[in-house]
Amino acid sequence: MDPSDSVPVPMLRLFGLGGMPSDDEALMHAAHLGHVRAIWPLALAAQAVAAAMLVGATLAGSGGGAAPVGIIVAAAVLLLAGGVVQATLAARVPRGWPPHVRTGTIVAAAVPVGGASLWLLWGAAQLPAGAVAIGCAVAISGAIGLTVTALYPVRIAAPALAAGMVTLLPIATATVLPALVALAALAALLVAAQRLARLDGAAVERHVSAAREGSHAVKMIAEFEGHGTGWFWEADRQGRITYLSAKVAALLAPRYRDPVGCLLSDVFRMDSAAPGTERTLAFHLSSRTSFADYTVCAAGDDAQEPDRWWSISGRPVIDDLGRFQGFIGSGSDLTEKRKSDAEIQRLALFDGLTGLANRQRMRQSLDKTLQPQGGVLRPAALFLMDLDRFKAVNDTLGHQAGDALLKQVAQRLQRGVGAVGLVGRLGGDEFQVILPGVDRRDALATLAKELIASLSQPYFIAGATVTIGCSIGIAIAPQHGDDAEALVRNADLALYAAKADGRGVHRFYSEEMLSGARSRKALEDDMRAALADGGFQLHYQPVVSTAAEQITGYEALLRWQHPVRGNISPADFIPVAEECGLIEALGEWVLRTACNAAAQWPRDVRVAVNVSPIQFANPAFPVIVTSALARSGLPAHRLELEITEGVFLDESGSTDAMFKALKGIGVRLALDDFGTGYSSLGYLRTAPFDKIKIDQSFVRGAAQPGNRNAAIIRAIVTLADTLGMETTAEGVEIQDEIELIRSLGCSHIQGYVYGRGIADADVVVQLGGSAQAAPVGHKVSRAPRTKMLRSARLALGGREGDVRIRNISASGAMIDGVAMENAVGLDVLIELAEELIVAGRIAWAQDGKAGLQFAEGINLDRLQATPPRHHRRAV
Repeated sequence: MDPSDSVPVPMLRLFGLGGMPSDDEALMHAAHLGHVRAIWPLALAAQAVAAAMLVGATLAGSGGGAAPVGIIVAAAVLLLAGGVVQATLAARVPRGWPPHVRTGTIVAAAVPVGGASLWLLWGAAQLPAGAVAIGCAVAISGAIGLTVTALYPVRIAAPALAAGMVTLLPIATATVLPALVALAALAALLVAAQRLARLDGAAVERHVSAAREGSHAVKMIAEFEGHGTGWFWEADRQGRITYLSAKVAALLAPRYRDPVGCLLSDVFRMDSAAPGTERTLAFHLSSRTSFADYTVCAAGDDAQEPDRWWSISGRPVIDDLGRFQGFIGSGSDLTEKRKSDAEIQRLALFDGLTGLANRQRMRQSLDKTLQPQGGVLRPAALFLMDLDRFKAVNDTLGHQAGDALLKQVAQRLQRGVGAVGLVGRLGGDEFQVILPGVDRRDALATLAKELIASLSQPYFIAGATVTIGCSIGIAIAPQHGDDAEALVRNADLALYAAKADGRGVHRFYSEEMLSGARSRKALEDDMRAALADGGFQLHYQPVVSTAAEQITGYEALLRWQHPVRGNISPADFIPVAEECGLIEALGEWVLRTACNAAAQWPRDVRVAVNVSPIQFANPAFPVIVTSALARSGLPAHRLELEITEGVFLDESGSTDAMFKALKGIGVRLALDDFGTGYSSLGYLRTAPFDKIKIDQSFVRGAAQPGNRNAAIIRAIVTLADTLGMETTAEGVEIQDEIELIRSLGCSHIQGYVYGRGIADADVVVQLGGSAQAAPVGHKVSRAPRTKMLRSARLALGGREGDVRIRNISASGAMIDGVAMENAVGLDVLIELAEELIVAGRIAWAQDGKAGLQFAEGINLDRLQATPPRHHRRAV
């Protein structure tokens, strides 16, 4: 089957292929062209020879003799043979060939036949009657040939007819000169025929080539229309569809049995939301203007969710006379592309895990919410939420359990917020809630408490019960910010405050939070400058052996003397350094500086350096330690790294690998602040610590009667001894605590009792002597004191007077109001409250103040609950 049979004429016209022959016709044309090129020149040559013979016979007759009849008959036969061959070729010329080729072959056959007939008529006068009859027959055939020639007047007919007429000149004149002219004309005719054959052959070749290309194009069009995404359409002058690809017509069939004949604008509806659709299909059809890539759907489809989308283009069709004929165009299916675009849009605006709005959509919604309406800012509230203890779920149950937990959190948040606001997930365990039109603090506080309570309820994940918490920071527009950036920043500051206040609570933004954030930012900038300019210093606090009271080492303490703020405590700037990512650079500086200093000390004592959990988590930390030791020349066993229990919060294979790498270097490891964090005996079993440092919170008050700290210290020491570890008691300040610590079995003491941190130069001097540690400070521990301002009555040696109590403890008090410099060591009676008289003695007196030591301990709770005394005698 010819592919062009399935393609409508309008489509062929669209591609300029109207009337193209099939492949078989093209091959037939090519074969016939070969015959014409091979035979037509031969036939002309035979006819030229015949013409020459006739001219010769004419010349012979013109000399007065009889014309040779045999030659005339032979020449006539040649003319007739050539004419028959050319007539046969003319009969087989395909209809698709150019008219001049078809007509020319007919003329080329007719003229010689006519010429031969004339010659035979001339010779018939000299022949018998039978020959005359033959000549008449030939003449009739020549007349028919001339008639056909008259019916097909083309470029070949004129020279051919002229040449035939020239051959008659010798007959008419019977002279030599016309005969020579006739021969020259015949020669010219032969050359012209040969060249004309070439021109016609080239024209036929072009026609055949165009036919083959058109056939291939028709096949490609049919394949594209049948199996591709594209299709074609045509409309008449009124915009009614005259042709529509079958596959699109089939999709429209449920609503249009036959779309052909319907208005194009009635069959397709434009997507008004698509860009570049300011003008409608009806406009273009009526104005006869082109359009391109218009997104349309079937006019009867659901306006919200059409079944299928297309993109169509069209242009007006103008004929050769400039008359408008209608429209012709193409289309393509956009359904899958629209679906993929919608999915991309969904992924761009929604969180893939929880289905909540993502950060981008939340920002767009917040910007839209905060846009002024009628020149008035619309109130709104923003919740910034962070889950507490979520990381522990990921670490213990795995990330799949963490993802499942986040999904349940998202569901609870959506139920809790409802239609009041928009809930979104910013990433990780951070969530955000936008509440348009809500600015009442009491309502917001109630919602925040409800959300915290809801999220704090147990979850059931992977067969386990999980409990987490939530902290919320709240910012209200417009008082806390009238644009999205300011509101998000202030909600983040409020969330930071909620976490600092113990988590599981909500906090509203306040100006103090912003000033605090600015202060932290200024502190961060100053820290970076101090690190670059040498603004930090290291002081070294001695660590003393309890057995020999000898200095065995020093702990490197970081100090910062700010040029404006003065001395800044590490408790203030170390957390900032951890938050801003400066702790690793700062920690490396401390490590290298301490190693360089210790390498120059006159004794082989150890130096201890604190290591942040962030430093410990850095895989390159062993390389940094090795580099610091190598550059300083300090032996590895003289370096002690103090690590807090915070490194075990993310306990994993990397933690064990880090311990192994550090021990491989040869440094010592100490567990710092034991008992204050997430203490676990489990990691003491596996972590290769050389020392446990008992936190000062257990040391303070251990010497007081009834205090349990001593028992705790003894238990820790016993555990450490069992595991082969040393122990250091931190924060020892009172001299009578030294003996207690020694008796409890601690191997080392560190604290103000043996001095504060000193500079490197002072360490060199201290170690240059005996390195014997001498205790300083208070000798006897005293109970914690409570500040108060209260009047009391004092009796001393028969004298009485009113005094004021400045502070008081269960074992003594500080008073002022009387001069007692000469009464140190004397016994007194003091009436602290109504019916509360206590005996004691004066322990010290200076500058109008005195310290009393009670003979027996008192109950401070009873004192605070008893009203002050009235003025009366004490004894």
